[in-house]
Amino acid sequence: MELSNVEGEKYRSYLHGEEEKNTKWRYGDPPSYDVVNKLFEEERTKVWPSGSLEEKVQNLVKTWEMEIFHKERLEDFKTIDTKKYVFSLNGKEALTMEGIQKLGGGYNPQLQTSLPEEFRCYDPDKETSESSHRAFTTTFPRGFALEVLKVYTGPPEIVYKFRHWGYNEGPFKGHAPTGELVEFYGMAIFEVDEEMKIVRVEFFYDRGELLGGLLKGATMDSSALEAASSCPFLRNTG
Repeated sequence: MELSNVEGEKYRSYLHGEEEKNTKWRYGDPPSYDVVNKLFEEERTKVWPSGSLEEKVQNLVKTWEMEIFHKERLEDFKTIDTKKYVFSLNGKEALTMEGIQKLGGGYNPQLQTSLPEEFRCYDPDKETSESSHRAFTTTFPRGFALEVLKVYTGPPEIVYKFRHWGYNEGPFKGHAPTGELVEFYGMAIFEVDEEMKIVRVEFFYDRGELLGGLLKGATMDSSALEAASSCPFLRNTG
């Protein structure tokens, strides 16, 4: 279970180097993870030994996440068998890559909901890949860090527990930032084939643990919201 390690990015593969020279990046250039890596290293609760299963799984997940959010063409994906890949959240019907694209990409597949429309503070049916990414890069200017807490089984069916966290230092959906830590925990299953390409992903978590923490701030008026939300640098990402 090996990923190519590229100098300058300790946790994600397939980001730089000769094999990525023709990759089409969604926001023009490869993303920078310097800011979120700093948050991760300062506040992670686990430091896995080099070469351990836990470290390899954590790097696989971070690389998968990078490709999902930043690579525009399916042929540029290295961690996923795009023809077989399916994604599901909390036992919902699995989505193929075509289904994910129809849903808008970005955070939309991870924030699916069966709530009636009037109760949706974040509505994946109305967000695009860019608008969803902008919403979260704005509210988490230091990034949205991820750590693997425990790996229960190794490949071909990897089961692990994770923590995602960031600081609400920018507005979110009309609510002022609080500066508070926002975090949630969950479980995931990654199934890989004999070439270590991901063919199935299942996540289990409460999206309310994330969104609830982003709605604590006071409601902002439109002029203040526009000023606070202007032009986040989309390549700086978590």
